[in-house]
Amino acid sequence: MHDSTTACRSCGGARRQEILSFGLMPLADRLLTEKQLSLPEPRFPLTVLYCEDCSLVQIRETVSPDLLYRSDYPYYSSCSDSWLRHCRDNARELIEILGLNGSSLVMEIACNDGYMLRNFHEWGIPVLGIDPASGPATAAESLGIPVITDYFTEDLAGGLRDAGRRADLILANNVLAHVADLTGFVSGIRSALEPGGMAVLEVPYVRDLIEHCEFDTIYHEHHCYFSVTSLRHLFSSQGLSLNDVRRLPTHGGSLRLYVGKSPTVSDSVRALLEEEKRDRIDRIDAYRTFAQRVGTVQQTLRELLDDLRSAGKRLAAYAASAKGATLLNSAGIGRDLLDYVVDRNPHKQGSFMPGVHLPVCDPARLLEDRPDYVLLLAWNLKDEILEQQAEYVARGGRFIVPVPEPAVI
Repeated sequence: MHDSTTACRSCGGARRQEILSFGLMPLADRLLTEKQLSLPEPRFPLTVLYCEDCSLVQIRETVSPDLLYRSDYPYYSSCSDSWLRHCRDNARELIEILGLNGSSLVMEIACNDGYMLRNFHEWGIPVLGIDPASGPATAAESLGIPVITDYFTEDLAGGLRDAGRRADLILANNVLAHVADLTGFVSGIRSALEPGGMAVLEVPYVRDLIEHCEFDTIYHEHHCYFSVTSLRHLFSSQGLSLNDVRRLPTHGGSLRLYVGKSPTVSDSVRALLEEEKRDRIDRIDAYRTFAQRVGTVQQTLRELLDDLRSAGKRLAAYAASAKGATLLNSAGIGRDLLDYVVDRNPHKQGSFMPGVHLPVCDPARLLEDRPDYVLLLAWNLKDEILEQQAEYVARGGRFIVPVPEPAVI
């Protein structure tokens, strides 16, 4: 069901030091049906390590991908309006930069429900999606996007190359961290990319995770947490170059990586490498300080919710997200403190949160019974959610943001 790796996922080194242990945790995206509540729920260790050889932050455990990405995988990217706008803007820019047209091929690894490729498809540019989760893949195909319903591997990439299906642009948004075979995945990108092509990846930035104490983004689906230092080492080991990088506000702080076979390196890459060295992101000390902050945030949040509950306040939560599952389970926040969770995604409504078993409801419930406070589990979408819930706030409802430190807004 799961393995514990004995060597670094990137460089293969053995000098990995433990930073943080969450103990036994449920799978963060494994929402439960009512019938499953009475059955044993799988839990696995969740341990964060730092590699002293290449600076990669990673978890020790590898849960079988068949457990993580089932046919009923509940994450559909198109449920966030702000994310769709972000991707549309990126697509338009890439079309212009690369001069993509009807003779090009855009390939997306982890295409989900077609949220990104639809932009290229609408412009008449040939596309190909790759995704192992049949539910989102079927949604993409309904938009006219061809999808290979499988994992992207070195072998699959080699097959595409041999069939003459190399891509001018390979996209991989928020998937690199999900890959157990990290070097094989990057080698596959090299195989599937045209000699003058570009791979554009987005990954959460470990520097933002540390600075803003975003410990809830750590769960079994995320095998790695990247710095520019560790990424440069990873790509160069597989014959690719990190040509350019851009910092983004998405997902609590991300990097957009521009990767190719040319060895050119931009000033922005050099600048971020220097900043990471200055902030000691390439040293274990920063991560040990982070681990101490995690305990403080968990305790402070639990005490805040305890005090509100003791005062007779009614509490709910917003977003049945993977980060929400990590936060609730690791801090011991369950049905004793919260009544339910609401989520805009209809695929999640009617299910129950992993571990803590809170029911997931339609956001309309916030106006129906008007809880006093709502814990914002998808804090990365704070502005979008506050806009959607303007009427709830106007009627006196308050939100609690858990990180970087608990705050009532």
